[in-house]
Amino acid sequence: MSTVHPTAIIDPKADVHKTAKVGPYSVIDAGVAVGADCVIGPHVHLVGNTTIGRGNCFHTGAVIGDEPQDLKYTGEPTRLRIGDHNNFREHGTIHRSNTPDEDTIIGNHNFFMAHSHVGHNSIIGNHNTFANGAL
Repeated sequence: MSTVHPTAIIDPKADVHKTAKVGPYSVIDAGVAVGADCVIGPHVHLVGNTTIGRGNCFHTGAVIGDEPQDLKYTGEPTRLRIGDHNNFREHGTIHRSNTPDEDTIIGNHNFFMAHSHVGHNSIIGNHNTFANGAL
């Protein structure tokens, strides 16, 4: 059974697996799908058309799936796909793609240290480590 802190806000149109854990003051918006055994720490914001695989961990203040930082972006429905067993440390950010034709993609078993950022349309493979503040 999922463990959801009473201060967390989960949109009814989000899909959170029953084994996920959601921490205090986290927000999961419509269009987000969270896989099995994920741990979503406090003050995490999962947004947009974001699909998250199993066993991922999101630490305090991470913002995952927000709009791309691109002046050409005009609000189209774009996507972020995250594989399995990734670790997103404090205040990391991952943005969706900037066009509906592409996705931002995160593979499996990656480690994103504090304040790291993956921009729109990036494709990250497997078993990578991004140091603090890496862009």
